[in-house]
Amino acid sequence: MIDLSKHKLELTYPCEWEYRVVGKCENEISNAVQTVFERREYDLQLSNTSSKGKFKSFCIKTLVHNDDDRNELYTMLKEHEAIKYIL
Repeated sequence: MIDLSKHKLELTYPCEWEYRVVGKCENEISNAVQTVFERREYDLQLSNTSSKGKFKSFCIKTLVHNDDDRNELYTMLKEHEAIKYIL
């Protein structure tokens, strides 16, 4: 098995990055993304709804400028109460 923790992700910046987020309420997730991305351009698309309709997943695409930028957005999304999971 390959241990991916030993490999560093090498990206050429700036580049388009995609985050997948999961939450319960579409409006709350939309508001959370709008808060995190403020003045930044992004594309938010509904990607899936759970079989019982309790959870919705979304794809967010945006331009990131460096590792710190990419990780900061991830952290801000992860810490928002409307977002239950982020990939």
